[in-house]
Amino acid sequence: MPEEPLRVLFAAPECAPWVKTGGLGDVCASLPRALHRRGVDVRLMLPAYPGLKGTLRTAHESVPLPALGGLPQAHIARVTLPGGQAAFLVDCPALYDRPGGPYQDASGHDWEDNPVRFAVLGRAVAHVATWPFDWRAQVVHCNDWQTALAPAYLALGATPRPATVITIHNLAFQGLFPPQVFASLGLPPESFSIDGVEFHGQVSYLKAGLQYADAITTVSPSYAREIRQAPLGFGLEGLLQRRSAVLSGILNGIDVDLWNPATDPWIERRYDAATLHRKTDNKGALRARCGLAGAPAVPLIGVVSRLTQQKGLDLVLEAADRLLRLPAQLVVLGAGEVHLERAFRELARAHPGRVSVTLAFDEPLAHRIEAGADIFLMPSRFEPCGMNQMYSQRYGTIPVVRATGGLADSVVDCTPATLANGSASGFLFESASAPALLAAIERAIAVYREPALWQHLQRQAMARDFGWDASARAYAALYARIAA
Repeated sequence: MPEEPLRVLFAAPECAPWVKTGGLGDVCASLPRALHRRGVDVRLMLPAYPGLKGTLRTAHESVPLPALGGLPQAHIARVTLPGGQAAFLVDCPALYDRPGGPYQDASGHDWEDNPVRFAVLGRAVAHVATWPFDWRAQVVHCNDWQTALAPAYLALGATPRPATVITIHNLAFQGLFPPQVFASLGLPPESFSIDGVEFHGQVSYLKAGLQYADAITTVSPSYAREIRQAPLGFGLEGLLQRRSAVLSGILNGIDVDLWNPATDPWIERRYDAATLHRKTDNKGALRARCGLAGAPAVPLIGVVSRLTQQKGLDLVLEAADRLLRLPAQLVVLGAGEVHLERAFRELARAHPGRVSVTLAFDEPLAHRIEAGADIFLMPSRFEPCGMNQMYSQRYGTIPVVRATGGLADSVVDCTPATLANGSASGFLFESASAPALLAAIERAIAVYREPALWQHLQRQAMARDFGWDASARAYAALYARIAA
């Protein structure tokens, strides 16, 4: 008889296209689809945010999640999402059916009841994983701090239970709350300890997951090594070192259908590695769209990013004057910290026709920058995985990145040796400094000035496979191992 598919409950705080604040939403949409293609019976679990409420009207089943401690009652609905994905939704309008984002209100402030909102989500995950139902998970896969209480509820609750894995998408965000929150969670009193959910006198939802999950993953092999040491361990490096035997890094993929220059509906002219000359039309269209001067021989450098210190955007500002004198042009898309937004706005004002800055999140413009720029900058101080460096390679837009986390794992530094063996795909630099960034850009521009060599590098980058199949294969193997 054929072997039954492995049953996995995939718990997430967001999932594109219904709710998305960044790369996590893309991962939680793409990875379950790739797992399904590998024969894994994967069911999503999400809060019933406004964008998902419509599916509740056609729910196959709805069961109550009783109140516990200071946590209110909710309902868990079994639904089929548009597109056919089986899912469970945590229905509690008082917690999830509100304007604004999944974590913050419209003014950018964290929801005050986030401790309750995501404790209910974690408890609902544990409830679905153990209820007597015609579908019972063998593995629960949690993502980031918002779902990280589920392994604690499962490990400290009734048995038998499924195996659990938690993925760290960014260790800087830990779900830290005041100690009085603990009393509302319904966890055993002894779990508020150094070997439980307590972290320097506070409650850490992420620590709960790291402490109690059977396996821990993060989104690139290099990041899995980096977080075992300060400063990137953010105080959890000791715990991660102790649990290093169950910690691994699996590089994220990207949606290669959505990010494909041969079919992209948002770019001026579609192209592939055999028609790279068409990329010039996208460069011209991007310049026109952004008010940059026409200068065919001048390289156009792109940035699409949250404007934060983590992303190293202050290094771009520090290097900007020398960068523009190379010469080069700069197009920036993003939003974030107020002082960085202000500084980029002033940079554009000081260099009209040479610098364009759009302070927004604009998906079509992001695609146009990937297609129209020659070089793409990601000077992150740390980067668990990153996706734009993969998009860039797919579009023949050569990334210049700092050698950290997923950037180091997905970009091969251009040297005479890597150009010759066909592996070169970008330019890496080590130090988080403006001189190091500028030196890497200068190396890139030196190759850009040799058109035949540049096209060779572009084709090598475009040949790389960043689809989700490799990641799904690794996760499926991990699930099988811990379920056994």
